[in-house]
Amino acid sequence: MPGRKREYDEDDVRIRPGRASRPRTRLRPKHDDAVGALVITVDRGRYGCVREDAAELEVITAMRARELGRKSVVVGDRVALVGDVSGAPGALARIVRIAERSSVLRRTADDDDTTPEGRLERVVVANADQLVMVSALSDPPPRTGFIDRCLVAAYDAGVEPLLCLTKADLAGPEQVLDYYAELDLPWVALQPDSDLTELRRRLAGRISVMVGHSGVGKSTLVNRLVPDALRAVGAVSAIGKGRHTSTSAVALRLPVVGRSRKDPGWIVDTPGIRSFGLAHVSAESLLHGFPDLVEGTLEDQPNCEHTATDVDCHLDAWVREGHADIRRLTSYRRLLSSRAGELDSRERTGESA
Repeated sequence: MPGRKREYDEDDVRIRPGRASRPRTRLRPKHDDAVGALVITVDRGRYGCVREDAAELEVITAMRARELGRKSVVVGDRVALVGDVSGAPGALARIVRIAERSSVLRRTADDDDTTPEGRLERVVVANADQLVMVSALSDPPPRTGFIDRCLVAAYDAGVEPLLCLTKADLAGPEQVLDYYAELDLPWVALQPDSDLTELRRRLAGRISVMVGHSGVGKSTLVNRLVPDALRAVGAVSAIGKGRHTSTSAVALRLPVVGRSRKDPGWIVDTPGIRSFGLAHVSAESLLHGFPDLVEGTLEDQPNCEHTATDVDCHLDAWVREGHADIRRLTSYRRLLSSRAGELDSRERTGESA
């Protein structure tokens, strides 16, 4: 009837769903059918992945799922893939999970964490078992300062170090080995035609990261270990510095030798680098790269910084008594000074001793 008021019931009321009652399509899927894979390349938001359990290493191109947020994906990461994992041309999968990393090898462009370069931390590789420090014995000459930096980074990351000395046909390894005589540092020395059996034995069953200055023969060595890699090889300039030949990190599966059924391992070839910044390593942790000096600090006060200006530091007297090499103490204190921003960039990157 005209003028009669309408009666409302619950069907006329619209209830806005709360946060706990959002549509199920907004909930993250569990991806129980995801396929496990290893990231072997990273290139502008595209990730090359391989299934470690597959007989043939078909490279699967993948992109990172939005649900991962800002989590970075690096070479060496073990990930879960969904979508097209066939590896066919044009196929694209999605990375939906990143497994917890067993190790993270990092470096910075500077040692001083108060500078923009020092605050820019880069992950070299994830889940590495071994850091292979490639150094030429001549042309260019060995830089023990760079090796010391790599040792600090390796011990900080919980990665085992291996010293690989190349160009042994030009010079002997005695001088370098004498410098590290107090360390239980595994090493191999190679010539251009050396048998690689011992090196392969040390690489087997592991993910090994290979680092070194340009020109030390790292790419040549990679090509010998993995003939299908075809990494670019550059000449050494007249002033003893190599040209950068590898432009991005890549994980390479080592080939099976003979009838062996053992896992031959992986190597991660990294670009030739001029410096290995340690801003991510605390001043206290720098000592981990110098285990031959640790005993000399046991009687120091807890607040001792072990610098040359600490009059109560026992390191100087301990080294004078012949317990360690003075060159090792000099290198350690050089890193401490660089960590505190007391060295300029040329001194930080040009360490030769």
